[in-house]
Amino acid sequence: MNDVRWIPDQPYREKTPFWTRANVGEVLPEPPSPAGWDLVFGNGGTVAGWRDCAVNRLGVEDHELDPDPTRCDFIGVFGGYGYLGATWIRVWAERTPGMSAADADAAYFGDHPDVPPYVPEPWHENPHTTQQMERWLGWVLGDMDQSELEADRQLAHEIRQGRPDLASLSDGELLQRALELRPVCRRMFDQHINQSGASAIGPGIIRAVCTAIGHPEYAMRLIEGLGGVDSAAPSYAMWDLSRTVRNSPVLTELFDGGGSGLNERLRASSESDALSFCEALDEFLREFGSRGPNEWDIMAETWETKPDIALAAIDRMRFAPNEDAPRTHTAEREAERERVREEVRAMLESDPGTLGQFDAAMRSAATFVPGRERSKTNIIRVIQESRMAMRELGRRVVQRGDVDRAQDICFLFEDELEALVAGNLTNVRETVEARKAHYEWLLSLEPPFIINGPPPPNTTWPKRSDHQSAAVTAGEQLQGAPGCSGVARGTARVVHDPSDPTVLEPGDILVAPMTDPAWTPLFVPAAGVVVDVGATMSHAIIVSRELGIPCVVSVTDASYRIPDGATIEVNGDTGVVTVVSVP
Repeated sequence: MNDVRWIPDQPYREKTPFWTRANVGEVLPEPPSPAGWDLVFGNGGTVAGWRDCAVNRLGVEDHELDPDPTRCDFIGVFGGYGYLGATWIRVWAERTPGMSAADADAAYFGDHPDVPPYVPEPWHENPHTTQQMERWLGWVLGDMDQSELEADRQLAHEIRQGRPDLASLSDGELLQRALELRPVCRRMFDQHINQSGASAIGPGIIRAVCTAIGHPEYAMRLIEGLGGVDSAAPSYAMWDLSRTVRNSPVLTELFDGGGSGLNERLRASSESDALSFCEALDEFLREFGSRGPNEWDIMAETWETKPDIALAAIDRMRFAPNEDAPRTHTAEREAERERVREEVRAMLESDPGTLGQFDAAMRSAATFVPGRERSKTNIIRVIQESRMAMRELGRRVVQRGDVDRAQDICFLFEDELEALVAGNLTNVRETVEARKAHYEWLLSLEPPFIINGPPPPNTTWPKRSDHQSAAVTAGEQLQGAPGCSGVARGTARVVHDPSDPTVLEPGDILVAPMTDPAWTPLFVPAAGVVVDVGATMSHAIIVSRELGIPCVVSVTDASYRIPDGATIEVNGDTGVVTVVSVP
């Protein structure tokens, strides 16, 4: 496999040995495609945006980072998979007043057992960063101006609304559209990292205050049901569509025919209910069609390119009773948050300094936790426009007989795409087929969750199929990290692909290896969620708190150890998953 051109690895630097799949595994759960990396991440895209944020906002000095300005020590590729630069995440936390490497570890790793201890080095200290972070924290806890974020939201909508008739563009114009959007991705990723860093500050202070007053369990409840979380909005819209299906015999019959080809069956029907539903579905896709599994890679399917993925989630929701409406759960969380907030404020009444700090942290959390999800939604909208341009180009290459699927052109690098649209690329099929085979081989591997030192070559990585973990027994308790409060008991349903949730029934417990916001519509019919890896500020957990679904993350090997059909209890307050019975 080594003779196939692929995305080059991040050069190893002894200064920054610690890398992880934590968090970045939600962004890029699969190996990025060559075009997906070149047109969005590399060559002045989102990777450069992260560097921009680190240097211009967070006080990291440019000379401290990788000498290549197109790279960044915060994110890179090893063995074909995306990795997060955990060394720098820790260093940044240590340089930030009131934070530490332990805080960063808690945010990204939860209770994962393999995290190496933090060892300070002289270069980790930098007064310039600390001074800059003092000013930045003043914004996070004081001014909180979100005008940049709002400008990005407006721009993302304008780009989507201004999508040209792609079929009328030349091959070269299609590629040019994607290239013109790359600097936008860079700008918006800069803002996304800014919002992500800010989103951890308020919750961190809230957690410290709650621990100090003897109620650490209050911390999570105080950041649930915040409202305005864009990544939760598709679930609300899907729920409304599911009620339409539930109340229509015509639609129920069409959905009962199975998920495969459902979109085509709906659009072929002349029944008024089907016509109205398709009109509502099209509106849903205009607003949320950029979402989907692996949505950061332009090669991946989204709800717009493959509506059956969204319809599969709607199908699961239609079986849930009306009283399980996610807005009801959200309202309950909002009320509980306000009750706990007033209780904490009463306990701090005699300590006005801490009370002021607590109030500022609550305002900050309510601003930046939703802000983080909005910044992601903004950039995902723009990435979708690159994807659609490449799909149209790919459709034409399929017609020429050079590839089998439109998305297969994403196995070409930027320079090859330029040669393709100029009519100068030969052996397209042979090149693509070799890389598809390499990609399938990469998918068969289990990338190390943590790299601490020179990265091992992927030829030494284990196969996913060889993964072995001891099966759970009745009465056993698995310890994870609390994700969303509450207790739920139900049948465990192990799901590895969010586009095929057919085994999930209302009241089941969703058990997954890792989730991103594309999974979160599956949270709605589920009584609870258990995830192998994840931490308190991961995207999926933020959404679960909006939807009010008890959730436990960082339960090591849960999707391997818990058999499908087991009865389990999820305690989102303590992070304990109890195996009640096994099939």
